[in-house]
Amino acid sequence: MYIPEEEEIHREKAKARQLRASQWWKRKCAKGVCHWCGKTVAPGDLTMDHVLPLARGGKTTKNNVVPCCKECNTRKKSRMPVQWDTP
Repeated sequence: MYIPEEEEIHREKAKARQLRASQWWKRKCAKGVCHWCGKTVAPGDLTMDHVLPLARGGKTTKNNVVPCCKECNTRKKSRMPVQWDTP
């Protein structure tokens, strides 16, 4: 299993901060719907989740991030989507 170096994770987190400030991300969150459970929440309460987690070698790209509620993001942690149960 590939484990990225600390410096690589740090770079990807910096990219995530930039992406969260983009209009693209704000439009993704405007609907206020969690990608994983489908629950409607306030757009400001959505977090950015990496489908393929950074700890598993995932990158911060538009194809690898989804808006999700804090509850789902906390439950998923660094697991792959198939490794955890959604509500």
